[in-house]
Amino acid sequence: MLLERIYDTDLAQASYFIGCQAKGEAIVVDPRRDLDVYLEIAAKNGMTITAVTETHIHADYLSGTRELAARTGAEILVSDEGGPDWTYGSAFDGAVRMKDGHTITLGNITLQAVHTPGHTPEHLSFLVTDGAQADAPGFMLSGDFVFVGDLGRPDLLDEAAGGIDTRFGGAKDIFASLRDRFLTLPDYVQVLPAHGAGSACGKALGAIPTTTVGYERAFAWWSHYVENNDEQGFIDELLNGQPDAHAYFGRMKAQNRQGPNVMGAVSPLREYTSEEVATALDADSAILIDTRNNSEVHRGTVPRSLNVPGPEKAASYGAWVYNPETETRPVILLADDLENAEELRDHLVRVGIDTVSGFVTTLDGLTLVVPELVDPAKLDDVERVLLLDVRNKTEFAEGHIPGAEQLSGGRVMWSLDQLPREGTIVTYCQSGVRNSVAASALRRAGYDVAELDGSYLGWLATSGAVPAV
Repeated sequence: MLLERIYDTDLAQASYFIGCQAKGEAIVVDPRRDLDVYLEIAAKNGMTITAVTETHIHADYLSGTRELAARTGAEILVSDEGGPDWTYGSAFDGAVRMKDGHTITLGNITLQAVHTPGHTPEHLSFLVTDGAQADAPGFMLSGDFVFVGDLGRPDLLDEAAGGIDTRFGGAKDIFASLRDRFLTLPDYVQVLPAHGAGSACGKALGAIPTTTVGYERAFAWWSHYVENNDEQGFIDELLNGQPDAHAYFGRMKAQNRQGPNVMGAVSPLREYTSEEVATALDADSAILIDTRNNSEVHRGTVPRSLNVPGPEKAASYGAWVYNPETETRPVILLADDLENAEELRDHLVRVGIDTVSGFVTTLDGLTLVVPELVDPAKLDDVERVLLLDVRNKTEFAEGHIPGAEQLSGGRVMWSLDQLPREGTIVTYCQSGVRNSVAASALRRAGYDVAELDGSYLGWLATSGAVPAV
């Protein structure tokens, strides 16, 4: 059996390629939309991708299941659990709809679907048996059910999908799934989750890529609650301290349930001249994404451009500031060269930003502005209508600048009704990166924004600074 983990550090998301060498067939679980990595693994190993599936309707990235099936002819398999509110849409009419216990066979390999609700009602995990080596499962693809040292959060439907108090039922379901499904497995079963450290799908995900049932049984924070049948204690602890859910999660959830559009072959990216970019920006017929670090942006950037540093976190930050449901203008990237621009585009399509038309390699010849910065030592002297902390609510609770109000960067552009239209808003995050992203989008939307130079860390370094908690 060939089993490869493909990890996207941008979204902290893992997909899996499982293949039978004897038969030359493979399945991909939880794929992203830029497909080259899966096709390269298949070609390298002389395999054909014959099936593609996913553990659940994702909220943090746009699924590549339909994209991969269209490219390879692979059969699609999706969950048919969770009830009518969580049934995949008509775009999946030709798919195999799996109930608990459904078995996928690839030569000597079997994947058995196990209904493990809680993170979402339709969630499936997959028990993988390598028939050439064993007659029982040795691996569990746990999706967003069990992570290394943590569990999938049950409150995303409330936070990002318009649910009302679904978190409590979801937490009860996770408790039951752990008790009746996970902890009944042998300790040796390896657990391969869909996310790692940095994902907003849990609150304390470990950075180690895999775990085992036995390790989680012995050391996970939740184990003693389940072993002692303390359901209420488990629910209270699971729901406490979950991070802010990014607002774009709602769009991902809806599109993934309906069925993401298939991109097909992407058009070559065009390299623009500075003159062509200037003309497009003057006509407001394109949006420039400045992909540099905030320290460079602060020395001068194009008016009304969006700061999305990349490519490492381009998908995460791009989805904060560009909503393809309301924005149709094409995107021009500031990139070093064609290869860099293509990598940036690959990240953006993972969150459904499919409108990148080309790139420019320099800002020379373009009108630049210097974003307004506030010296932390002079913050109290600045006339402002709002001091806005764009960090996560858990960071804010640990300490913040007195008088600040919290609204995480991933929710700012969906919460403009909470912000004053007149007067200066001073914004900050921890170090300045997230702050620059959010501030650029607010300026584009017409707000008067000044950024706290050095952000919270800069303010802490200021003599006499005492955080509020």
